[in-house]
Amino acid sequence: MVQSVELLLDDDLDAAVREEWSRMLDAGVTSQGRIRSPSNRPHVTLFVSAEIPAEVEDAVRATLSDTPLPVRLGGVVVFGDRHATLARLVVPSSALLDLHARLFGLLAECPGVPAHIRPGEWTPHVTLARRVPADRIGAALIAAHVGGRDLTGTSSGIRRWDGTAKREWRLV
Repeated sequence: MVQSVELLLDDDLDAAVREEWSRMLDAGVTSQGRIRSPSNRPHVTLFVSAEIPAEVEDAVRATLSDTPLPVRLGGVVVFGDRHATLARLVVPSSALLDLHARLFGLLAECPGVPAHIRPGEWTPHVTLARRVPADRIGAALIAAHVGGRDLTGTSSGIRRWDGTAKREWRLV
């Protein structure tokens, strides 16, 4: 499994993304809204690896002290092909890119860091649905009603997620 550091969204942005999840479910598209765990929430993954040592958390907290950040969710991106992931792009502000680079600098030596999380390779996004069959992508986009409507707000904190233990905790 994976461990990650994730930027959480303010209440209004969180609710807007959850509304998109619900509309997709209502249209028969398996969105993130199907996951009933209390830890399932809209977020932007800032870092992911196979393991993040607990001893680096104080350094991570120190580099994350400049939150909340402005967050703007833009258009939809489709990752993959036959079974795609649909996500809202996060319009990358200089503050977000700087935070990501500082965080990556602290955690770059963690095991199992995927190339797509590195600065210059990272595509900040909020996942709407995973494993969407190609013939359902159009329905998913229509159901989410995301065409041309950006959502703006702020971050509400940063959490750590341990996918193996299935637990979360706040860093900021």
